[in-house]
Amino acid sequence: MSIDEYDVVVAGAGTAGCYAATTIANEGLDVVIVERKDEEEAGHIACGDALKGADAFPEAIPKARLEPAFTNTGVDHGRFEIPKEDTVLEIPVPGELAVIDRWEYGRRIIEAAGDAGVDFHYDTVVNDVVQTDDGRVTGLEASRRGDRATYEADLVIDGAGSLSLLQDKADFEGTTFDTNVRYSQFCSAYREIVEVPEPVEWDDALVFKPTDRAAGYLWYFPRTATEINAGLGFQMNEEPMKLVEALKRDLRNRPEFEGAEVRDKLGAALPTRRPYDSAVAPGYLAVGDAAGHVNPTTGGGIAGAAYAGKYAGEQAVKAVSDGDVSEENLWRYNTRVMDHFGGRYAGLDVYNVLSTAIDVDDLMGLLASLPGEKLAEALYEGSTSMSFGLKLKAAIKSFGYWGTIRNFYQTKSLADELLAHYESYPTSPAAMANWTHERDAIMDRIYETTGADAKY
Repeated sequence: MSIDEYDVVVAGAGTAGCYAATTIANEGLDVVIVERKDEEEAGHIACGDALKGADAFPEAIPKARLEPAFTNTGVDHGRFEIPKEDTVLEIPVPGELAVIDRWEYGRRIIEAAGDAGVDFHYDTVVNDVVQTDDGRVTGLEASRRGDRATYEADLVIDGAGSLSLLQDKADFEGTTFDTNVRYSQFCSAYREIVEVPEPVEWDDALVFKPTDRAAGYLWYFPRTATEINAGLGFQMNEEPMKLVEALKRDLRNRPEFEGAEVRDKLGAALPTRRPYDSAVAPGYLAVGDAAGHVNPTTGGGIAGAAYAGKYAGEQAVKAVSDGDVSEENLWRYNTRVMDHFGGRYAGLDVYNVLSTAIDVDDLMGLLASLPGEKLAEALYEGSTSMSFGLKLKAAIKSFGYWGTIRNFYQTKSLADELLAHYESYPTSPAAMANWTHERDAIMDRIYETTGADAKY
């Protein structure tokens, strides 16, 4: 059995893990990433491949290192296909948007982390978390290429993805670490990379289409005009879907995919829940999918994972340098995540809750009746203003959906209230109990208003 000693050990070579480890290595600390895949497969992750806001990613890994993975930078809007309404709704997406080759992107961030001085141990499967009698995490037990290995560290960063095994093994009793996690808060997703014989007409758009049930959708994201990331997902609190069969059925009904060839296929679980209330415990930080740092309405999480990695890395450097890896000394990581994107994602989770209770045909009919440019403002700028003429037009077209509109309005008011509550996220673990009690009271009103089953 080998024993490896590091300042920090990171589980998982995804976006969050690589950004965290690179941030730490740049400050001169010894850090290793343990990755269960082999070197060739590392970075191969099921993903929709859409990337928004790369121009503002953390500088630990410069954008220039990522750009070779950008295969389509010409996408600028979402295209919502609503077959039952015989409607296509186009919504502009502001800011930089690209579709990427996710495997190439994964290789690029791993290469950048290695250049910064991060060690990589591939073919390493974590089996257990090592803790002291008082609960502080001090390392990991693993199997490396079939041999037992122990990693001793001042701090462990969990970037092991959705439903992380590390969290099953660790004892978080007496800490604020969020253990209110179950499979129904996640989405089961499947995607194929499909090569079509002729360029598609919508290579400048991210295409979405509802499935035949609530809280599920198909996507068609063009890596290029002839290479399409096609996939779908559904909430795990719903009845199971045969994902492969459902995707193939839709592909067969799209003439542009006639004669297409599948180049790659992969499935995954994605968190479609609010960020963890707290992602820290003594000697332990969770990042990215392992902490619910994903937009719960779409499953998109690359940008959130990058920043979570940055914040976790910076807090890890401070804690190790201080010789204090207590929950209190790691807490600023939580506050930075909540201030930057965590509170906003928690607000968006309200609409995910609503989607599990609303009739999918009512939702699609309502969307089809509204002006796309105003939906874009509401989605990306928070604006709900509308000229009298547009209000009248929308009111006439949305006749029959006014009950749904009322439900949306009430839900939006509660989402705004929840977001305001996250703006007062506690500055220390001691204040956490009172804050969560007040937050849960808001959530109870959300469940009552939407008619949805409790998600947490």
